[in-house]
Amino acid sequence: MNGEPEDEARDGRREELMAEAQAAVAYSANSLRSIRERYRASHLGQVGHWDRLRDELSDANRRPATRAGVPSEPTSETAAEAGAADAWLRALRRDEAMAARGAGSEASELARLELALQSLEGAWLFLSRDDVSLIADPAGPDSPASVRMRIIEAQEAERARLAREVHDGPAQALANAFFQVEIVERMLGRDPAMAASELRLLRDLLRRELGDVRAFISQLRPPILADLGLSGAIRDTAEQVGGVLGVPISVDMDGAVDTLSETVETVVLRIIQEALQNVRRHAHAEQVAITATRDGTDLVVEIRDDGRGFDVGAVAARGRRNFGLQFMRERAELIGARFEVRSRPDGGTAVRIAIPGGAEETR
Repeated sequence: MNGEPEDEARDGRREELMAEAQAAVAYSANSLRSIRERYRASHLGQVGHWDRLRDELSDANRRPATRAGVPSEPTSETAAEAGAADAWLRALRRDEAMAARGAGSEASELARLELALQSLEGAWLFLSRDDVSLIADPAGPDSPASVRMRIIEAQEAERARLAREVHDGPAQALANAFFQVEIVERMLGRDPAMAASELRLLRDLLRRELGDVRAFISQLRPPILADLGLSGAIRDTAEQVGGVLGVPISVDMDGAVDTLSETVETVVLRIIQEALQNVRRHAHAEQVAITATRDGTDLVVEIRDDGRGFDVGAVAARGRRNFGLQFMRERAELIGARFEVRSRPDGGTAVRIAIPGGAEETR
């Protein structure tokens, strides 16, 4: 009986610590939510700027010989004015292309903020649940590696569920709204020119939003893994990124990549996608290769390019905001893989993931 007050005090202290942990995660989620909203407002401003440039370019293309202050009749336009008009149109096209790239990059970053926020919200729910089965096996103690794997599996299962919900809900609603806009556009009778113009803008916005939602679904849980397996998903990713780069990406896969567990497959694919995005953004490469080979009992996946490279030590000293290296390293460590980046200025870059035991020990 004498030990009961001490037990109650310990229980009370543990509850206080868990409450503090939940409050800390909630504070972080609220802070990130505020940042996300400010970023979204800035992104919408960029999209509006892009829309205005597109409209201006569309008008210019319809009147190729006309610009502000320059007559359209050839007889009244001097050679100097014609040259100035051409230069203005080229500058307008360049500005529109830059605005499009900026809007696309911001949309990707906004999606990353959304995922980070969902992770924090998931962490808050995880702390709130009184369910030890998420990280422990009642039949016996778990190793640190199996705990990490179980956490990853829970995260990926939740993301897959959210992907299905978004697909069946907002994505379908956006698709229906898009077709509805076309119907309304044909039916409106009052001020048809203005109505048609406004509806076209709305249709473009909805089309972009639909694309963003579908991209978001893909980031939550890559459905291509279920359709094509890891090797097929890697080849598809390489083809897509290679098309954007204008550089073919060679892929050479050991058959063992398709015998990995689903959790390991997901992590490997995400690391490859991140590495290829770094190539796209920074490398200016002419050759890119993805390989998966056996090294003893390890399965080694490597992404190599001949681009401009960088000083690995200097980048590491600047922290996680550089090139997504921290993201790739943390994901690799969660599945017990060794992660290495080899690079030097003007010497290309190689990202290497070594999965201990290969497929046999990761199922």
